[in-house]
Amino acid sequence: MSALFSMSGLRNALSAAALSLAFAGAGILPAPAQVKKESDVRIVFVTHGQANDVYWSVVKNGMQAAAQQLGVKVEYQAPETFDVVRMARMIEAATASKPDGLVVSIPDMDALKAPVEAAKAAGIPVVVIDSGEEAVEPWGLDLFVGGGSEYDNGVKAGEIMAKAGVKKGVCINHEVGNVSLDKRCEGYNDGLKKSGGSSDVVAATMDPTDVTRRVEGYLTAHPDVTGVLTLGPTVAAPLLKMFEDAGTIGNYKIGTFDLSPEILYAVAKGTMMFGIDNQQYMMGYYPVVFLTNKAMYKTFPTSAVRTGPSFIMKEDAAAVRDLSKAGIR
Repeated sequence: MSALFSMSGLRNALSAAALSLAFAGAGILPAPAQVKKESDVRIVFVTHGQANDVYWSVVKNGMQAAAQQLGVKVEYQAPETFDVVRMARMIEAATASKPDGLVVSIPDMDALKAPVEAAKAAGIPVVVIDSGEEAVEPWGLDLFVGGGSEYDNGVKAGEIMAKAGVKKGVCINHEVGNVSLDKRCEGYNDGLKKSGGSSDVVAATMDPTDVTRRVEGYLTAHPDVTGVLTLGPTVAAPLLKMFEDAGTIGNYKIGTFDLSPEILYAVAKGTMMFGIDNQQYMMGYYPVVFLTNKAMYKTFPTSAVRTGPSFIMKEDAAAVRDLSKAGIR
């Protein structure tokens, strides 16, 4: 079986699984007649994903795969950099275009409450992905699709490192103010605290030069730190290179949220402890399936759909790497 055929088979399996999940979650069978043709369905994504963040390119791949399989139209928008004001304007513009469904991430509830609630008030179904699950019920939104509690994932990361001997760690946050990322760092500290440890937060950007300069300066000033947690592969990759070039990678226990081929190679090699996978491909894929079914048949899941987390350790990394190279993991 060729690699290409394997990817196609996986996508078809996901399509069938997603359709089954949509119907099962709704608890009813589709209506005998379509309310709308698939060719007339249009779904808009507006997220906070930065242009150079490989995490969000996987979300887009899932979105596009579902659209191609179902024959519907999709649009994806995000600010070039982390900018919730710009994101709010994009949501307002998307609402004005009257799509059949709106898919958003909510990294800042205060900044995005008004435009998201306005979309819902306009009669547009709203699915939240990745971050902002806590807004779904109070704002009357339709569904959350994403991983488990970011705080709990951080706690587990801290516990794993504490078990490996880390007493003092550092959490590298490239989007301070993004509630989900802040929760990851908070959980990491609390996970270490259970064994008497603690962690600091280093604020950084996604620029490789900036993040390596900041982390190198912090570690020089804090020689007791032996644990490093990053919140995405775009930040983790230059730090791994920095440690390897300096010959210090063996001095640290390193873990990260989210995956990339570079991360999985490092986990398989043993230079990184783990990668936390929230399977964001499905955060792009499932909302298109669910919102298409809602537009065509008025069926929809009735509770949150979990896509993670999965902690990828050394024994699993090699098997996942080919899927990551294909933009699916």
